[in-house]
Amino acid sequence: MLQQKCRYSYLLGGLNKNEHQDCEGVDRKEYELPYSQNELISALAKANPNLVVVLITGNGVAMPWAKEVPAIVEGWYSGTEAGNAIASVLMGDVNPSGKLPFTIPVSLKDNGATVMGDYPGDGKEETYKEDIFVGYRWADMQKAKPLFSFGHGLSYTTFAYGKVSADKKQLTADGEITFTLSVKNTGKRSGSEVVQLYISDLKSSLPRPIKELKGFKKIQLNAGEEQKVSFTISKEELSFFDDAKHSWIAEPGMFEALVGASSTDIRSKVSFELK
Repeated sequence: MLQQKCRYSYLLGGLNKNEHQDCEGVDRKEYELPYSQNELISALAKANPNLVVVLITGNGVAMPWAKEVPAIVEGWYSGTEAGNAIASVLMGDVNPSGKLPFTIPVSLKDNGATVMGDYPGDGKEETYKEDIFVGYRWADMQKAKPLFSFGHGLSYTTFAYGKVSADKKQLTADGEITFTLSVKNTGKRSGSEVVQLYISDLKSSLPRPIKELKGFKKIQLNAGEEQKVSFTISKEELSFFDDAKHSWIAEPGMFEALVGASSTDIRSKVSFELK
């Protein structure tokens, strides 16, 4: 569906759940959009550079035209009021603040299940050969630049992150540590931002992700407003499961707390030690 308002055109595309293109228990046949939608989007983008693509999907898709359009809106499967909700965002009545709950890779070559030979499956059994390295954990390990990162999301305003600090340099086994930073709305309208805390275990006896999400907070800021955001963690957030010991353990050593707007948009970090 193509709708034009002023200088902008809006194209609604996506996947068809009824044809098993996006549903549980069935592997999608391809990562591309079906029905020659990629070619259609590229052609329309050439005709009108102000083309906004609205995707109705439940997962990531290839977007070879991503740099050809000025805006992409992920609409998901949002139910009967989806049209009103999407229209409110497109017309600027609502300032969007959603963040991606998974990583959207450029192609299937950047997907762990594909690389490890788990895709396509047989529809009966699934072996997670990539182990704990899924989503942004896989992208970090492979140094693969995603099309859109876990935690990514845009707004009609902008946010500046201050430097994160820790209330102590060392964390004891029965203690807590708090990380604090300032976030300021540097745009001209109010909006919400989801501040994300990741933790990096700098040395471990077992293979570990480069970083893991350990907390997030959504804050509402008026234009020009600044607010302090704090995250408090304990040894529990630093623990991982040791399959040999069959228990959760937290190894003493150095860690980093990383704060940012997505898994690849880290704005500040600080080191600390678990004693």
